[in-house]
Amino acid sequence: MVVKAHPVACLGAALLLPALLTTAEACTRFVYHGADEQVITARSMDWKVDVGTNLWAFPRGMSRTGEAGANSLEWTSKYGSVIASGYDIATTDGMNEAGLVANVLWLVESAYPERDDSKPGLSLSVWAQYVLDNFATVEEAVRTLEQEKFTLVTDFVPGENRLATLHLSISDAEGDSAIIEYIDGKQVIHHDKSYQVMTNSPTYEKQLAMEEYWKQVGGTVMLPGTNRAADRFARASFYTNAIPKTDDAQKTIASVFSVINNVSVPYGISTPGQPNISSTRWKTVSDQKRKLYFFESALTPNIFWLDLKKLNFSEDSGKVLKLDLGPEQQNIYSGMANGQLQEAKPFTFLGV
Repeated sequence: MVVKAHPVACLGAALLLPALLTTAEACTRFVYHGADEQVITARSMDWKVDVGTNLWAFPRGMSRTGEAGANSLEWTSKYGSVIASGYDIATTDGMNEAGLVANVLWLVESAYPERDDSKPGLSLSVWAQYVLDNFATVEEAVRTLEQEKFTLVTDFVPGENRLATLHLSISDAEGDSAIIEYIDGKQVIHHDKSYQVMTNSPTYEKQLAMEEYWKQVGGTVMLPGTNRAADRFARASFYTNAIPKTDDAQKTIASVFSVINNVSVPYGISTPGQPNISSTRWKTVSDQKRKLYFFESALTPNIFWLDLKKLNFSEDSGKVLKLDLGPEQQNIYSGMANGQLQEAKPFTFLGV
């Protein structure tokens, strides 16, 4: 099912608001539409423990499997990409050479379909990478995803006794955007350029209702200030469209970082009675026009970036490269870090 943008009644949003404010999961993503055709996607990674992230560059022509056991989906990557891993067993975030960005965020309401043995399986760990490998635009990705050619399969979070429950956001160099969720075992795709912000709970339909409510209030009058997902959504929605639109790329990046910082959770913070609110571990900012992938760790003093235009993604001569970020992403890099990438054996995606 594909859902396009539609107006939401303010009264309905107001009635939903108390329920929305009880959510407590982590991470924020937004897409900035700037001057001079600039499109920039930012996200924060909020997690209660070290998520074991490293940066990887993958060339075209990589043979992939859905890591879902017998009858797993198989493909060969059409596009090279730079990604941020989770535990070096999953792609959590990244941008491909066409400027398509994919991000996975926690959504506790996710409920995936029963495994259909007549369809190939795709492990949740590879979901974002599948999109980055195969598509250049959101429209192209949505056309394929809505055909439901595979069954998405989840598995346990490393070190925890709970299944991973994620939703996926994608944005492209033209500023188009889509959010893909699985609710009650059914895929729901929200596709529209206006869908710029996504956090965690509740489901995206209810997040849109909340956005309509805060538009009526007005961000210059009042904005909610807690670390809860609903409050972060309100702040990101307002500031994403309030920051200046300039053709100065350096100032644009600074503005986008200021917004993702505004919706980040201070390092080391805990909220009594809400254990799922977690510190922001790292942030990424993807400049989809200039093909720059910025990264900032909470525990290092510098922002650095990878320039996708200067990476060799060739199927014939391109190599798998890794930027080792160290425990809790404490290795220090500064400026363009392409030269610090090292050839490495690709990690194995978590399978079932």
